[in-house]
Amino acid sequence: MIDFRLSVEKMLDRLHAGLVAEITRRELHDPLMIGIHTGGGWIAEKLHARLGLHEPLGLLNISFYRDDFSQIGIHPRVIPSSLPFRIDGRDIILIDDVLHTGRTIRAALNEIFDYGRPAQVVLGVLIDRNGRHIPVQADCVGGRMDLGPDEKIKLSGPDPLALSIQCS
Repeated sequence: MIDFRLSVEKMLDRLHAGLVAEITRRELHDPLMIGIHTGGGWIAEKLHARLGLHEPLGLLNISFYRDDFSQIGIHPRVIPSSLPFRIDGRDIILIDDVLHTGRTIRAALNEIFDYGRPAQVVLGVLIDRNGRHIPVQADCVGGRMDLGPDEKIKLSGPDPLALSIQCS
């Protein structure tokens, strides 16, 4: 197991800088931030504070929206999503920890659109890794990793945030 604790801060810095640039480039006005439970929520909490966003942070639990829900079932202690704002016509910054197959992001977008129709969505991820199944691409990335098919990235936290690579 490799400890990426120092790298997490550098990746957060890169992701933050990318989001600032993207907010400016796309002229986002008073954007909402939504983190995907669990790791994306931890990352979103840190970025929400760094960006000084006014609206509360939203959290998505996409368990019921996954396309493999019938295969994996649901954890008995699933917490509901919390989106304490209106989505319609708003600019959204969606945050996750790792973009791998694209299925989590697809599920998150499906859930967001069930709440309303945003003006636009910016996707930020701490790590973009190889192995995409669905054509999803992040707008802002903290770092990139190429891993083997039997390897997975694990984010632990929330304080401190630490990354490890695990073999299955």
